[in-house]
Amino acid sequence: MEVVSWKYWSVAVLCLLHCLRGSDAGERRGSLRRSDFPPGFVFGSSTSAYQVEGAATEGGRGPSVWDTHSHLPGTIVDNTTGDHACDQYHRYLEDVDLMADIGMDAYRFSISWPRIFPDGRGRVNREGVEYYNRLIDALLARGIQPWVVLYHWDLPQALQDSLGGWMNREIVSIFGEYAELCFAEFGDRVKHWGTFNEIHHITFSYPNVGCRSPSGVCGDVHRQPYVIGHHMLLSHSKAVEIYRAKFQNRQRGSIGIILDAQWYEPISDLQEDINAAERLMAFQIQWLMDPLVYGHYPAIMRNDLHDRLPTFSEDEAKAMKGSFDFIGLNHYTSHYAKNDPDGPEFSKFGVELHDARAASIYAKNGVPIGPQAGSPWLQIVPWGMGKVLERFKVMYNNPLIYITENGVDESDDQGEVPAENILQDNFRIQYHHDYLGYVIGSMRNGSNVGGYFAWSLLDNFEWQDGFSKRFGLFYVDFKNGFTRIPKSSVAWFKKLLRHPKRSNHFVS
Repeated sequence: MEVVSWKYWSVAVLCLLHCLRGSDAGERRGSLRRSDFPPGFVFGSSTSAYQVEGAATEGGRGPSVWDTHSHLPGTIVDNTTGDHACDQYHRYLEDVDLMADIGMDAYRFSISWPRIFPDGRGRVNREGVEYYNRLIDALLARGIQPWVVLYHWDLPQALQDSLGGWMNREIVSIFGEYAELCFAEFGDRVKHWGTFNEIHHITFSYPNVGCRSPSGVCGDVHRQPYVIGHHMLLSHSKAVEIYRAKFQNRQRGSIGIILDAQWYEPISDLQEDINAAERLMAFQIQWLMDPLVYGHYPAIMRNDLHDRLPTFSEDEAKAMKGSFDFIGLNHYTSHYAKNDPDGPEFSKFGVELHDARAASIYAKNGVPIGPQAGSPWLQIVPWGMGKVLERFKVMYNNPLIYITENGVDESDDQGEVPAENILQDNFRIQYHHDYLGYVIGSMRNGSNVGGYFAWSLLDNFEWQDGFSKRFGLFYVDFKNGFTRIPKSSVAWFKKLLRHPKRSNHFVS
């Protein structure tokens, strides 16, 4: 029989205490002020290159795996692609002005690897380098700090075709070369770097994007997510090693990694369901955080996966431990966890739940865990934010965390919902207000949180959902010149961020 560690109960007790405090802030809609946050707390918005840039064949850019994938008939729900996305490549100055008008401190965006290295390595595309130079300089000119992510899923297709992509260990050194070029070109102005965005999500949800195999699968589905994740962790460690050895002292920046984590609440008080929740949280957080902090994978996964989970050499473990200055956290929702001894049917779409021997459930006794957003997976559960932050604090010695994505969407399946219906997004205002209330509660309870980035600045290409889901603070009219129109949430953020910043020390 499994035994749940003391850490689980510590998290549960501390979550209860802080959630009771955070609920007060979550209920006072409209009461949040900039002065509720400590000095230096960063507010910003997030996007990624493939989702907003467009210009897929312009400026010397090479194809990425998502170009290949999105052009396959039937793969994207509305049959769209990121060829034009939000056209930010041509409209970046307008978007910088929009952020400045809101009063945002920072913009988290990703660099398109194939825009820098069209073939994945070798020849540098100077047009791509100059595009990011212009974007970075425009942000700084308006007082907005660039936060740059090196990898947000758009692997150069050339590396998938020639190497097998992330399944090949050779990619570690190639990623290091790409990262070093970015540090050298942009690090004099970029002071916050993220290596990878959501290793957990990309490895379990999209491991075969860009795969040209007739079966649509490149690798053994039983091992594939863990091998890809292992090589990504090694690539992260390599990039951090290069940055710290060659750039950090003179550029005076920081580097981290961005993880995704939803909260899993046991659906009952039965020990088997508590254990199921613990296993799912291990796959969400411990799989990646344990190597970064302790240099090895968690025992709770090793005991079940055995040799399907790779191992680190002694030197790799040493380099991995402590290889971050901050952790980026992407959090949106929470679900119930229920024990499922056999797991769902093993397939390329159910590896995580099968291996965790657990079911992810949206409702208990017919009552949803939270209101339904536009996406079927996104239930609005503000208290889950507090529990995830508490878990990081208890299990990993309270690392510096930035909320690098948090947001909510509405459906617009064929782009036919009248704009006026979408522009009044009071539910989004309530969402950000309530989640921020739990962020404040966590900080007052000791969590080390340094900032909050809304996903997303713009309605954009939402991967498999195409343009059918809208997460943006700004409505983008994709049928009429990509016009940006502010939703009500823009005015709310503008009011929040224009309140005076706190000048004294943050106290509870």
